[in-house]
Amino acid sequence: MEIQKPKKTKETLIKVNNFDFYYNGGRKKVLKNINMDIKEKTVTAFIGPSGCGKSTLLRSINRMNDLVPNILINGELAIGGKNIYEPDTDVTKLRTDVGMVFQKANPFPMSIYDNVAFGPRSQGIKDKKILNEIVKDALRKSALWDDVKDILKDSALGLSGGQQQRLCIARAIAMRPKVLLMDEPTSALDPIATLKVEELVLKLRKEYTIVIVTHSMAQATRISDYTAFFLQGELIEHDRTKKIFTNPKNKKTEDYISGRFG
Repeated sequence: MEIQKPKKTKETLIKVNNFDFYYNGGRKKVLKNINMDIKEKTVTAFIGPSGCGKSTLLRSINRMNDLVPNILINGELAIGGKNIYEPDTDVTKLRTDVGMVFQKANPFPMSIYDNVAFGPRSQGIKDKKILNEIVKDALRKSALWDDVKDILKDSALGLSGGQQQRLCIARAIAMRPKVLLMDEPTSALDPIATLKVEELVLKLRKEYTIVIVTHSMAQATRISDYTAFFLQGELIEHDRTKKIFTNPKNKKTEDYISGRFG
């Protein structure tokens, strides 16, 4: 009889402790005492109605909200055991470790190759052979290599919407991040392009910790391991996706996923 090895439990990579977030210098509270652990090499979906705070929390994970004036933060948000809001945090390095893919594809107005090589070059990598390897690897991992390998010098703006979004994923991957944040990455795409991005997310979770904001509950069930439901700045429930959608603990979660509000 074959003895089954116990499954290795995944470590927590991102830890949110008593996290509050305010706009307007403390007058508008948009996140209220958020506590959650996000495990490494999993996909976590943030769901909830518009304005519930899910994108604010997502952008807190790589401090993109720092670009907004008069924000205020209480509590801790740690990656790999280090609170990223400590004064000595190197924010540039943080955004290298935590890549971001936005709702609308935003390729730079330059060649496909230069889009992907942009980050590594900015880190000081000049060796053409190394850059070629990084670009090829990132385009392969983003399922775009076969589409573009013969047109690398062409403008990225000539690609289709779905290809542009996968290029933006490749651009993030080229920085060798630990975490990939995705803010509704398929909301502007047609169903076929959406499917390709979803298939890509399922492959990428073997190497990266992925957090995705989505308005599509069907998408959350298809691609995420865990789902967090937010409402009016509060984390109502966070559990395995299957449990959230089949047996939620909270009546508010049940009402939202069954379409009673939202």
